[in-house]
Amino acid sequence: MATTAELIARAADITQLDVDVIVNAANARLKRGGGVDGAIHRAAGPALQPALDAIGGCLTGSACLTPGFNLKARHIVHAVGPVWQGGGAGEAELLGACYRAALDLAAEVDARSIALPAISTGIYGYPIGLAAVVAVGAVRAFLAERTTRLERVIFACFGAAALEAFAAALARPPGS
Repeated sequence: MATTAELIARAADITQLDVDVIVNAANARLKRGGGVDGAIHRAAGPALQPALDAIGGCLTGSACLTPGFNLKARHIVHAVGPVWQGGGAGEAELLGACYRAALDLAAEVDARSIALPAISTGIYGYPIGLAAVVAVGAVRAFLAERTTRLERVIFACFGAAALEAFAAALARPPGS
């Protein structure tokens, strides 16, 4: 069975979105970093890091769940994407896996809406155009394979390049 959900690319501050789940581009140690991770930590408040410390860590390609704390979102999924090494080290598979893991956790908490950042495209160096294609493909495949309550999937894009890349990936026919 498949889930039909609206997929949207939009310029947005992910910390301000009123959705059930936001996804954090986390590091494997689950320690506060920069970029999206730093912004989510600042917005969620001081209770987030102790919650992550209790989890201990998360493997690349995986994800874990915490409450949203001071965010509008009820939950935060912390997804660990790969560091770009030129494309020949399984980066696409790991990136797709972390998006699928994030969606699995959103389904477990009966989320109707989720906001996803461009995981691995900041300091991890994954080229935005390639990352957008992998992300959109992973989300489409997940929705085609699973029945969930998801109604809306937002690719929260920081900057014009990300928005352009995700809009282009969404405009491609599924499977291309």
